[in-house]
Amino acid sequence: MRRDARRHSLSPSAVLADPIPREEFKIVVDTWAERLDVEPVEIHIAAMRRKWASCSSRGRVTFAADLLAQPAEFRREVIVHELLHLKVPNHGPLFRALLSAHLADSA
Repeated sequence: MRRDARRHSLSPSAVLADPIPREEFKIVVDTWAERLDVEPVEIHIAAMRRKWASCSSRGRVTFAADLLAQPAEFRREVIVHELLHLKVPNHGPLFRALLSAHLADSA
């Protein structure tokens, strides 16, 4: 998921004073993976300059370390977006419909 705010329904806002701990973030990702009925092979947190996250065709999901300092609503959008790529590898109509539905359900 690129850091281009025009592509997202939410844009990142002010950085949180205290980022959530990595393990807590991974628990949130695991919870969403279960809810979406997907199984990421690996979940990584790393420094990323141009993206908030990425998903490989092998099932590895990587999130930007500075995402942990973003508000929960934005983190949720990025998490759901990347995990849905384990079901739908593109950004076509099905992907957009699933993303909208899951984000609306969790609001």
